Amino acid sequence: MARRLPVYLLLDTSGSMSGEPIEAVKNGMQILVSTLRQDPYALETAHLSVITFDSDAKQLVALTELSSFQIPNIRASGTTSLGEALCLLASKIDSEVAKTTPEQKGDWKPLVFLMTDGSPTDDIRKGIDAIKKVKTGIIVACAAGSGADTNVLKQITEVVVSLDTTDADAIKAFFKWVSSSVTTGSQKTEEGQKEIGGLDDLPPPPPEINIVL
Repeated sequence: MARRLPVYLLLDTSGSMSGEPIEAVKNGMQILVSTLRQDPYALETAHLSVITFDSDAKQLVALTELSSFQIPNIRASGTTSLGEALCLLASKIDSEVAKTTPEQKGDWKPLVFLMTDGSPTDDIRKGIDAIKKVKTGIIVACAAGSGADTNVLKQITEVVVSLDTTDADAIKAFFKWVSSSVTTGSQKTEEGQKEIGGLDDLPPPPPEINIVL
């Protein structure tokens, strides 16, 4: 069995994302999928999953190969259950990502891209504890707009970026960067280089994306 590069998108679909932001996220996912489908490395290895969180967290698409991935219909409403989303992510990584055994190599470590425009409205601690227990390659957390809490995101991952606004251009820029990051990850794995472990292994972000130090 070929080793897969699992890519998990964790998307905030709370009420504050309604209107332009959520439409931009849908367009962003289309850009992501169509860009990756043009890349032979990504087609070979990348598998995508989509988890959304509002008043609760749901996996809308289980880990699926690029060629058969369908963009889910998302709408914005409710609160921001980020803690629950992290718990769900941890359990899905545990059940969907093949582990290395003495007989065969498992999947590559998952790449996780999280986007939120607010602060969690549930218990984040439980989610952080759950995600620390599973093996991930890199988690990139994106604080979209001025209402997002970068301090909370810093507790989840060292790699936090921010967008000044949640308008279509900013969100599109983020998804394009995610596409090039996944492409880079696919190439590294195919060429037998080391896996992505930090921001330095990713392509430089576009001007719309600020790195939060």
